[in-house]
Amino acid sequence: MARALRLLLLCLFPWVSTCVGASEVLLIGADSQPSYRSFTAGLQARRAGDTVAFRSVRQMPRPGALSSDVRLILLDRAALDWRLGEAAGPTALVLRVNRVQAQQRWPHARPAFLSLLWSDPSPVRQLRLIHYLLPKARRVGVLYSARSRFLLDELHPVARQLGLQIVPQAWTGPRDSRALREVLASSDVLLGLDDPELYNAITAKNLLLSSYARQIALVGPTAGFVRAGALASTYSDQTDWLAVLDQLLDQPPAHWPRSLYPNQFGVSGNQQVARTLGLQSIDSTTAALVIEGTPNP
Repeated sequence: MARALRLLLLCLFPWVSTCVGASEVLLIGADSQPSYRSFTAGLQARRAGDTVAFRSVRQMPRPGALSSDVRLILLDRAALDWRLGEAAGPTALVLRVNRVQAQQRWPHARPAFLSLLWSDPSPVRQLRLIHYLLPKARRVGVLYSARSRFLLDELHPVARQLGLQIVPQAWTGPRDSRALREVLASSDVLLGLDDPELYNAITAKNLLLSSYARQIALVGPTAGFVRAGALASTYSDQTDWLAVLDQLLDQPPAHWPRSLYPNQFGVSGNQQVARTLGLQSIDSTTAALVIEGTPNP
């Protein structure tokens, strides 16, 4: 209601914007590029009462020189490194960072002035997707590295609630074919964690071909892997992220969560892979609705 009133006032009396809580929103990145400009324009379209602009890192002063009222959105690692230059300065919303990267960078405690918006698919949603697409599957194989091991603690209770069993297998490197063979031999489906050490351009071919050879579906780790040959994955696109930012920018930075996955998400499915595995075609809309409606553990 408050936001609707603010927008009505802005439409009727544009000059009152400074009196109804208009904010300066800065999106920071290494340099200007088409995707950043498009994202900035999309956010400005949603935030008619705010001043929304993109700035490259080299255009920015040190964080402590900024007003505490400025809303910062960090679009890449260069922007994050700039904000980490000193503790003083506004709280920042951080995009394009996943759970594994954050755990590696801050194994014990993250800076209080950062609010992390996870870029990787929610492991909970991925398990729910498996439960929906493969109702007969019970054993969920999970390859993990030393960097992503911590996610197992999150997966086990969710899997139990869904009647699934996590079959974890440590992986030591690209030449560790034994780990992949063992997890595929003891699993009904393989859940890919968004761990760049595990799932990358070098390992993708072997992972996908090996899973096909055993007729084991790979779910995840990202929508990009679905295009390469994984069965399916949840994901959030630019529209989803703009909606999340629009909601957060309506709140004072002190109320921003320390971290979150976006409420909005979709499901990407590879229909050719589904046919190859003898599965029904994937209705992405229905899958997302089912996942969203599954009770939390």
